[in-house]
Amino acid sequence: MNYHVAQAAWLNAINNFLLKNISEIRADFPILNKKVYNKPLIYLDNGATTQKPQCVIDKINEVFSSYNGNIHRGVHAISDKASEEYETAREKVRSFINAGKREEIVFTSGTTGSINALAFSFGERYIRKGDEIIISNLEHHANIVPWQMMCERKKAKLRIIPINDNGEILFDEYLKLFSPKTKLVAVSQVSNALGTILPVKKIISVAHTLNIPVMIDGAQGVQHGITDVKAMDCDFYVFSGHKIYGPTGIGVLYGKEKWLTELPPYQGGGDMVETVTFEKTTYNELPFKFEAGTMNFPGAIGLGTALDYVLSLGREDIEMRERELLEYATNRLSGIDKLKIYGVSDKKISTISFLLKDIHQYDTGMILDKLGIAVRTGTHCAQPVMDRFGIDGTVRASMCFYNTKEEIDVLGTGIEKVISMFS
Repeated sequence: MNYHVAQAAWLNAINNFLLKNISEIRADFPILNKKVYNKPLIYLDNGATTQKPQCVIDKINEVFSSYNGNIHRGVHAISDKASEEYETAREKVRSFINAGKREEIVFTSGTTGSINALAFSFGERYIRKGDEIIISNLEHHANIVPWQMMCERKKAKLRIIPINDNGEILFDEYLKLFSPKTKLVAVSQVSNALGTILPVKKIISVAHTLNIPVMIDGAQGVQHGITDVKAMDCDFYVFSGHKIYGPTGIGVLYGKEKWLTELPPYQGGGDMVETVTFEKTTYNELPFKFEAGTMNFPGAIGLGTALDYVLSLGREDIEMRERELLEYATNRLSGIDKLKIYGVSDKKISTISFLLKDIHQYDTGMILDKLGIAVRTGTHCAQPVMDRFGIDGTVRASMCFYNTKEEIDVLGTGIEKVISMFS
């Protein structure tokens, strides 16, 4: 496909998305009608958590009002209904990320819960003194601290992939980190602090040539395009429901069956066991071996509904729409004097991190808030990224498909007002 044909297809996809009427799509999200300080809410903190469509809110209410019964263990009608809906949600997740089997989908409390679970289980089974785990300089604290804790426990070591001034990993340096002691690579699909999209397929391919498994943190990736774990060939993939228009407190740990079969459970309790005696306990089959106690079944069911909603809009259309918003926002903010953008890779999601010269990010964020504009300030739980650039934080505007160019214009005007006030 030549450039002009590709460009025409891209524009056609955007137009198809807009034909669905952006005002109707925004009407699906009740909070977007909210006013803050008597100004219309402009929500640009989607990297922290996305807003919830009415269908997800209704589904959660339906669970609690119609079939709030503990899953898998009851013989009564509402327990059966809750169990059926929970397992249907598991199948929706499997299909959404194109996993091979539903047994490869484990529900957790979120990305952080998934990584902690994997760090403990993988560490217990495979890590010995002196072994090494490779992560990148772009990681969220949730993909740093659990591995540090595991390394302290097992006397292992982290190796770090450095990044360049654009916020991209240095791939040649990644290749140099491997050694006979390397046991796992664990990297983000997308940087939450800068929006950089990592070359995960290349990262995985290199590791697999050395028979080293790879975990991908998809917290910032799963909602911005099509995630296909088969095509990616990752060994583990994790994400959170609240980042993809679903409830908080629910997440997913995908693992290839061969790995999940070998890994020990990280929690004990009800439903994850087959038999229990005081002499010995045997564990349940996959995926229940990793789902101890009463799981967040309302959250899982709500997540399934959120995935249905995303599919109804079309993931390709969402990706095109967000690419257009990123291009528009980058042009608008780049034209503002005294504003510097951090993370300028050609491959990134609709996130812009910036600072205003001589103005602290908290001051910027607080003034924008008074104008009804919600952005994130600080390190974004990615302090090593800030250390790499010699700063103590940024202002982050993270957009998704329900944002508009008009909102970006208001953001630009708000930033100009901040600069004017401090001048």
